[in-house]
Amino acid sequence: MIKEIQKLMDEYQNWLKGKTSLREIDGWVEITTPYIDRHNDYLQIFVKKQNGGYLLTDDGYIISDLSLSGCDLNTEKRQRLLQQTLRGFGVEQSKDTLMVVSNESNFSFKKHSLLQSMLAVNDLFYMAESYITSLFYEDVVSWLEKQEIRYTPRVKFAGRSGYDHHFDFVISKSKTHPERLIKVINKPTRDNAGSLMFSWLDTKDDRPPMSKAYACLNDTEGRISKGVLVAFKNYDIRPIEWSKKDDFIEELAA
Repeated sequence: MIKEIQKLMDEYQNWLKGKTSLREIDGWVEITTPYIDRHNDYLQIFVKKQNGGYLLTDDGYIISDLSLSGCDLNTEKRQRLLQQTLRGFGVEQSKDTLMVVSNESNFSFKKHSLLQSMLAVNDLFYMAESYITSLFYEDVVSWLEKQEIRYTPRVKFAGRSGYDHHFDFVISKSKTHPERLIKVINKPTRDNAGSLMFSWLDTKDDRPPMSKAYACLNDTEGRISKGVLVAFKNYDIRPIEWSKKDDFIEELAA
């Protein structure tokens, strides 16, 4: 089993490396990654040397794009959730810019954290203003509490690759069920799916035996791609479509 998982991890890392390109612009290095945003453009980060280390930023792209799309991040609730999310990845915000500072030894880890924060922030807040009544993450919290499903929020685990991976909820082991890890995905896409699959592959062998992973998927504004659902199942991640959430009460509450 370990060899099989290692092969999958190696394939993912080789894909990531092969699809990444660099370009120098006025003292900055532009890194184009294979992750795709909602406009089907590749996500980019920018790096320059600073004080003996490196400054990595998104150049204000994520927050500016959300604002231009009509998503106001200045409410107290959204600011609180934004800052909570960024702190979880060790990422700072300066006006509209997301950024981290690294040295040579932790550059890969910091780059990974910045990219994951960009994906996470975009997923948390990307929704049409006319449909916003509450954030999907908070909808999930309300549902868990209504069903009296115990959980620990915002948990971080170190993976075998050396990267940290964030899960939104962990339900501890009971007499009848193993540990359960849950990731909330507001807008299920190939990249969000790939990110969670890598997180699970990288951490599962260090979790207690029989631990399970779940993806809680928002399908209130449209059907989820069959390819995304199949990919989760192939990587042993249980997809919870929000419209079918009550089907999972028994196995999560136990």
